[in-house]
Amino acid sequence: MSQNVLIIGAVALGPKVACRVKRLDPDANVVMMDQGELISYGGCGIPYFISGDVSSADELRSTSFHMLRDVKFFEDCKGVNVLLNTKATEIDRQRKVVKAKDLKTGEEKEFPYDKLVIATGSTPKKLNIDGSNLSGIYTISGLDKAVQIRNEIASGKVGKAVVIGAGAIGLEIAEALSDMWGIETCVLEVMDQILPGIISYDMAKMAQHHMEEHGVKFYLSEKVVRFEGKDRVEKVITDKREIETDLVVVAIGVEPNTELARKAGLELSSFGGILVNEYMQTSDPDIYAGGDCVCIKNLVTGKLGYFPLGSLANRQGRVIGTNIAGGKERFEGAVGSFVIKLFDTAVASAGLSVQTAKKEGFDSFSAFVAQFDRAHFYPDKEMMFLELVVEKGTGRVLGIHGFGRSKDAVMGRVGAVAGILKYKPHVSDVSNFELPYSPP
Repeated sequence: MSQNVLIIGAVALGPKVACRVKRLDPDANVVMMDQGELISYGGCGIPYFISGDVSSADELRSTSFHMLRDVKFFEDCKGVNVLLNTKATEIDRQRKVVKAKDLKTGEEKEFPYDKLVIATGSTPKKLNIDGSNLSGIYTISGLDKAVQIRNEIASGKVGKAVVIGAGAIGLEIAEALSDMWGIETCVLEVMDQILPGIISYDMAKMAQHHMEEHGVKFYLSEKVVRFEGKDRVEKVITDKREIETDLVVVAIGVEPNTELARKAGLELSSFGGILVNEYMQTSDPDIYAGGDCVCIKNLVTGKLGYFPLGSLANRQGRVIGTNIAGGKERFEGAVGSFVIKLFDTAVASAGLSVQTAKKEGFDSFSAFVAQFDRAHFYPDKEMMFLELVVEKGTGRVLGIHGFGRSKDAVMGRVGAVAGILKYKPHVSDVSNFELPYSPP
């Protein structure tokens, strides 16, 4: 008898699960619901859509063969039933049904399941301060918001912009506004460095300086206290200054969407994310969860961590789909591998920064190295900077971070170490790597 697989959420993890289940178990009845209209898009590409590097929103929703991943694609090509504008409101674990509401008609329905997947993602954090309801203030909550931002910019009415938050998304948005549209852009950050908790203070300063050379202003250690304007935002007021603006993008992090799971009595972590085992099952073995709504094991610290990364959502989706179809695949956890393009440079990271390592109780230090990204005698070589975080006494490598003009070179060094961090490598393991070599 074919099983009923119900998936709540259809952006990253959901479609991966759906397609994997149908590939391994073609007889399964797979239904995927989402409260929005735009599904299965590359969320990591949103800053590049805003910038104009990606010309249309449909490019983020298309396969590598230029097929649009819409309802027709999933139903005709994948055999997956898709329900748009449908919000799951309650999980009845006893009856194994999900109650949902059609957001257009208001009609409420029940959907039975044998296996349920929660792929509800995350929600951008907001600033609950005076003026936060003014128009012209955005969070990047999905592709639909990105379309609104780009349309507003394309109208020619935005000359100044403020980005609040100097994490990865904030920096990518700042580059998009400044580089492609020529908008006077500044970034506000409450911490004393950009990319806090990801890279060291020194490397952050290098990346910040590079962005400043491209016209982006930074105000660090500043707290936003209110927004001002008549009907639309006109000023951002911090505890140190007033900044005139035509547009504000708030990028201060995300929170896991777990209200549905909490109401259903599923176990949550102290981070607020859904707790899952190595098979991506929740505290109810017939309910799986993955992506931005879960907490997973940090393979460096051994503790629970929160890693809202699209790359992990896709990996977890494959694991969930395999296991629903009868497999026994495991997802062990993550080390937090990360890379970001900043104009014509890149920052990459894996594992712990020296500050984070100390907060986690490691007696650690870091070694900072400057080297060429290719052979010193080869033309067009560029300097690259690497930082290795090591535990004192044991010599265990806890993290690696890189900055340079060649994204491939930086990613290559950081990625090689990222792949072995879960094995608690000694610094000699890194120094004795056998890697491919060619002068260029």
